[in-house]
Amino acid sequence: MKKHISAFFAALLLSSCALAQVSVTAPWIRATVPQGKATGAFMQLRSAQATRLLAVRSDVAGIAEVHQMDMAGGVMKMHAVDGVDLQAGKTLNLAPGGFHIMLMDLKRQLKEGETVTLTLVLQQPHKKQETLEVKVPVKALTYVNPDQGRAPAMAH
Repeated sequence: MKKHISAFFAALLLSSCALAQVSVTAPWIRATVPQGKATGAFMQLRSAQATRLLAVRSDVAGIAEVHQMDMAGGVMKMHAVDGVDLQAGKTLNLAPGGFHIMLMDLKRQLKEGETVTLTLVLQQPHKKQETLEVKVPVKALTYVNPDQGRAPAMAH
């Protein structure tokens, strides 16, 4: 019996290690006005090993995508990307003005103080995909993360 219990806990530990490789800090979503159909979600991701953020899902949005802001011909433009690489041991800052998550075709207004669940779809180098659920607080329309001005889109 002890062997079965030990084997169970060992299997549980091994199965949770893959997700434990990616940590999420300082997540937030910008609140919307009543008729607003889009907003951004921001956070910092850190992975112990090379990983790729492939996609994001949320029940509050018809469309959820990873986006990037770029300067093109002196104009700031935003566009969806197929994913973003997380370098081993480096922090990826999903923030306004760089890589971020766009929630579009919102099904309802997002109000300050509520929490929204985002599901991050991650891919390890061996091509295995995993999901990570993140509970994200909704912040005021005027909220500015105090760290967002100091961290580049990809900290080296």
